[in-house]
Amino acid sequence: MICDQDLEILIEPWNQLVIHEVLELKFEDWITQIIASARSAGGGIPTIFWANGVSFHFATFPDTDTIVQEKLKGRIHYSSITFAIKEKFEKQIIREGGAVNFTDVSHNEIFSKLTERLRSQSKFQNMH
Repeated sequence: MICDQDLEILIEPWNQLVIHEVLELKFEDWITQIIASARSAGGGIPTIFWANGVSFHFATFPDTDTIVQEKLKGRIHYSSITFAIKEKFEKQIIREGGAVNFTDVSHNEIFSKLTERLRSQSKFQNMH
C-alpha cells in the first residue's frame, strides 16, 4: 500500500529558453508563405501561435539524449522561431488560396516573455 504522505510533488519551471535562429517576416508575406506551404503539402489549415501582438511558430530539436539532458537541467532549445507582428488577435485569417488559424497563448508565461522579447527586437514594429 502506498502512503500519500511520502509523496513529494515538485514543480520545477523552465529556467532558460535558448533560440538558435530567429526569422522575422512581414505578416502578409508570412501568411502567403504559410498558405502556399500548406497547399503544397496536401491541404489542411495550419495553426500559428499568437501572444502580445506577435504571431509566431517555433521548431524544436528531436529528443536526443543531449536534448533530454538539457531539458532536465531546465533549458528548452528551439532550433528556430519565425515571427511577425500582428497587433490584433483573430481566430482565423482567410486569404486567396487558403486560411490560417491562430491560437492565443498569451496566458502562457514562457510565450508571453518570448513575444515581449521578439517584439522588442522587431524590424517591422511600426510598419503596419
